[in-house]
Amino acid sequence: MLLSVTAVRRRIMDWHYSQCVPGVVAVVPPAADSGAAPTKTSSASVPPSTAGPGTVLQSGYYWIRAVEAPNFHKYLQSNPLYSEGGAILDTYTTAGQFQIVSGQLVQLITGGFLYAVVEKQANSTVNKLAVSFSKDKNTYGTFAFSGDAVQWSVPDIKRQNLSAWLVCGAKSLWINLGAYGYMTPTGCADETIHYYNDKTAVP
Repeated sequence: MLLSVTAVRRRIMDWHYSQCVPGVVAVVPPAADSGAAPTKTSSASVPPSTAGPGTVLQSGYYWIRAVEAPNFHKYLQSNPLYSEGGAILDTYTTAGQFQIVSGQLVQLITGGFLYAVVEKQANSTVNKLAVSFSKDKNTYGTFAFSGDAVQWSVPDIKRQNLSAWLVCGAKSLWINLGAYGYMTPTGCADETIHYYNDKTAVP
């Protein structure tokens, strides 16, 4: 039986459709934009860094800063900030908050404290001692306020000036065992450090 032209065309179209169906790949259209920001995900969890009390002075604590050039109004803080590490004098914007309690110089951090720790004098020729911050209490010497000045003393070292400090190299704070302003070690500057109790630290 002869087929009409229309019938032939319909059969050809049906054949092409049957060939295409098995190879069809479903494409899922993108969801409509709801206007909300996408949620960021990460394959790794990064723990937050230790935080501090902020830029407003907490009750019972002080800022501590130098008052002589070249470190005028540079403030005591730990490096890394609010973490165990070296004691430095740096900008007022990251100043630490401190108190002296039972001879310990204590830095306030979120959920606890850091303690200023003094290295022991290795021998009598050593004329400066490094200061760092630790979660463990200091076992060498005693910190105290004299007026607003911060002092450190230990029975086995006779210091000419208990308020004498040094700032050396990359802003690191040291205890000066020598005379203030005399035979200052190369790369260091003589300083005294003092508490300051205004609401915010200032340059």
